[in-house]
Amino acid sequence: MTSLPRLSTATLASLSASGFPSAVAIPPGLDRTTAPGIVHLGIGAFHRAHQAVFTQRAAAATADDRWGIVGVTQRSAGVRSQLAPQDGLYGVLELSDAGAGIELVGQVRDVLFPAEQTADVLAAIAAPTTHIVSLTVTEKGYRRSASGGPDMTDPALAFDLELLSREIDGAADATVTSHSAIGLLLRGLAHRWHGGGEPLTVVVCDNLMDNGPQVELLVHSIVDACPAAGAEGFVDWLRSSVAFPATMVDRIVPATTDTHRATASALVGATDAGLVVAEPFMQWVIQDRFAGTRPAWEHAGAQITDDVSAYEHTKLRILNGTHSALAYLGALRGHALIADAVADPELHAFARALIDEDAVPSLAPSAEIDTAAYRESVLERFANAAIGHTTVQIAMDGSQKLPIRFLATARDRLAAGHVPHAIARAVAAWMLYVRATTDGELEVAGRRVELDDPLASLLGELAAGPLDGLADRLIDGSGIFPAGVADDDRFRAAVRSAVADLQAVTV
Repeated sequence: MTSLPRLSTATLASLSASGFPSAVAIPPGLDRTTAPGIVHLGIGAFHRAHQAVFTQRAAAATADDRWGIVGVTQRSAGVRSQLAPQDGLYGVLELSDAGAGIELVGQVRDVLFPAEQTADVLAAIAAPTTHIVSLTVTEKGYRRSASGGPDMTDPALAFDLELLSREIDGAADATVTSHSAIGLLLRGLAHRWHGGGEPLTVVVCDNLMDNGPQVELLVHSIVDACPAAGAEGFVDWLRSSVAFPATMVDRIVPATTDTHRATASALVGATDAGLVVAEPFMQWVIQDRFAGTRPAWEHAGAQITDDVSAYEHTKLRILNGTHSALAYLGALRGHALIADAVADPELHAFARALIDEDAVPSLAPSAEIDTAAYRESVLERFANAAIGHTTVQIAMDGSQKLPIRFLATARDRLAAGHVPHAIARAVAAWMLYVRATTDGELEVAGRRVELDDPLASLLGELAAGPLDGLADRLIDGSGIFPAGVADDDRFRAAVRSAVADLQAVTV
């Protein structure tokens, strides 16, 4: 059997000459001569399937070639190894019950690995041709404390504070690698300040409530703690020249499998080490708050608005909250896929109850959003078995996700005088998932599941005691339950009851 060539600009040109099937969309142009306008920290699958696609489509619609992307990896050089031999090209395989299609994306111009290329990352952020720095580093990547400020007890953040101080005072060593994404961002901003301080917009694309302004406060708090002599001047520049718009992002992007790669290779006629997989749906809502020029993302379907909050709350509480609830409940029942969980009649009914009884009543009315239609679209998307989104993948990092996906809803419902029983059941499912994944009892699709969470050690200790006290130990000891929830006896009672009930029927 003849092996297929590796995807690259040369391969694309050769394959284009013979024509692609209709299910393949190719990049409109691959001009590499214009300096990139975007630096993206955290160039994982989600960015490649979401913001990079929006950017390519916007650039094509407006014939604007300034918006090439310099991607920055975080923990390994894996993405660089995938994309560098392919000249940054990769495919987004869209899967639905109707079939498969693929969009080839050529917007990524370079991929940098900070452990070896910190100087290049700082130079890219400082370049006057860079107008946007965007981030997808997950909720835990911002090194925030339970109160939302910087966790200055975090050794990585303490290390990066020292590096930032040197950067501000002009004594930095660019061969030293930052230990956190937020630290790297701050060093890049300081480098830009020293290089002339052209205005810049930081576009946060992670699932944090009011994400841009929250990261702006985080950035300012870290700089306020910085002992650098020049910190005051740096802060003045940050306040006047760097904008942090709020955003809401949405697209389901499951892990890429060998089956996905085989499907893509058959469509394209080349192997693609950088392939990512996604559902057809995608949404991006961005606050109209920019420090300078930007891509015309609205020409690719993004929504530019003065207020993101209504979209953000709707998505986090309906889509993300239900997603996590189905992940925990589904995994406890042995369901491997989210599609399997939502196809379970009892879990499907529970998902509707969570949305209708707790999530929707907690939202402020919005003339722009039809919550009933949104609910149906969410459940339909979850039922898309073709994308293979696993319950275990969604269940990871629960300690970071619960406060915004479950507990904010619980707090608002309790304050309104209602006990959120569906949310309490979702929280109880998380607790039992923590217990089952730390004592080795949980198997999904024949594989033992271990807890994947930045607080795994603490959560494991709290879950190890008697079942009768599980709810109270995790509420009191995990540090993730806010005032108004942790101190509400009605909610505690509902969670205790749900733990006992779920233990009897699922585990």
